[in-house]
Amino acid sequence: MSSAMQATLTQGSVGKTLREMAAPMVIGLLAMMSFNAVDTFFVGQLGEDALAAMSFTFPVVMVYTSLAIGLGAGTSSCVARAIGTGDQDTAKRLLTDVLTIAFLLSVVFGFLGWWFMEPTFYALGASEQLMPLIREYMDIWFLGVPMVIMPMAAMAGLRAMGLSKLQGVLMGVSALANGLLDPLLIFGLWGFPRLELAGAAWASFIVRIGVLLAVAYILIVRLQVLASPFVAMPKLIASWRQVFHVAIPAMGTNVIIPLASAIVVAMVAGYGEAAVAGLGVALRVEPIVLICFYALSAVMGPFFGQNLSASAIDRVREAQSVAMRFCLAMGLAVAALLFVGGEWLAGLFSDSPEVIAVAKDYLLLVPISYGCYGMVMYINAAFNGIGKPMPGLVISSLRVLGLYLPIAWVAMEFWGLIGLFVATAVTNILVGLIGYFWLRRHVEDIARVECPA
Repeated sequence: MSSAMQATLTQGSVGKTLREMAAPMVIGLLAMMSFNAVDTFFVGQLGEDALAAMSFTFPVVMVYTSLAIGLGAGTSSCVARAIGTGDQDTAKRLLTDVLTIAFLLSVVFGFLGWWFMEPTFYALGASEQLMPLIREYMDIWFLGVPMVIMPMAAMAGLRAMGLSKLQGVLMGVSALANGLLDPLLIFGLWGFPRLELAGAAWASFIVRIGVLLAVAYILIVRLQVLASPFVAMPKLIASWRQVFHVAIPAMGTNVIIPLASAIVVAMVAGYGEAAVAGLGVALRVEPIVLICFYALSAVMGPFFGQNLSASAIDRVREAQSVAMRFCLAMGLAVAALLFVGGEWLAGLFSDSPEVIAVAKDYLLLVPISYGCYGMVMYINAAFNGIGKPMPGLVISSLRVLGLYLPIAWVAMEFWGLIGLFVATAVTNILVGLIGYFWLRRHVEDIARVECPA
């Protein structure tokens, strides 16, 4: 049996284990965030039409990314729980079968996206003038959908085994390779053909093929954790049912995030273009300062999955306490930094006093709640990790529809745009507290069943 399928997350110091898993994810996530930024930077030098065409592709790319993240959550949860119970054969079977469905789904979704490309982008508001440029990019991107979805599912399996360092390395190397290939293929440097917008798509395509081959080598040759893909259909369907039990709600949870952003932009639009631009500046800064919370949430799912399956209740309790303290301390630190440097950061993106003022207000008020927002992230991941995805979906839905919109409506009546930012902070704090006590109660309910007095 492969040592990679041992329940390594059930041993050693809880804090040290989480830290060692999350640290490489920070580097990897930062690198991946640069992926689109680098593409946008180079494409922007081709002119406004090329940049506008790429901008129209972002919502579609986000949908496919949400599907991949959801499938990854299902993979990580099921594989981690199987490892936690010591059932290595089931863990191998699940990981293999999820890669099979990832390939099938990606081929189908890639074809559907390509077939309905023009109606989709016309519905998003693209003009006749931009459509040839959009097609130039998306023809290649849709061809590479399997290279988007399959590696994310495979790397979720690595996280489930506690091997987040490998994922971090793969993410970092892929971002570096993309940054090197972009100018070569977009502008035709060093003897390469000048492909312009298509060059950005080909650069991503080539890099993702490399990532897929690398992760396949790791799983098949180095770790030897895949089973035969040829299995009786009932067993295959049983594996898929386990994965989709978590994956489908996780997909819904991830779709809610861009929906919330769209709602916020629509509400801010009533205050003018400068307000929208200021919000845009703040939302560019925000993911970077939240990177530690994203990394923590990426590792909490497999940690909870392995340890609860192994009945290591005390380790789960300690992990929640460690994660809560980390989120609140880091949240306060980030809020303090943005209190001092928020205006300076906003000035890096715009010279307009109006734009800077809006961004400064956002970065002054909303970061107060970042600690609780980080708790929401890891709590959703923890619920997914233990195979209970519905609380995460309910928490995310409550955050947007149940609390944020009514609070924002009332706050804006009193304080205008500032009220919107206050509503965001208040909502994050309330939902963070609700999620924390919900998860704690769920863990204690499990403890009472498995370890009755």
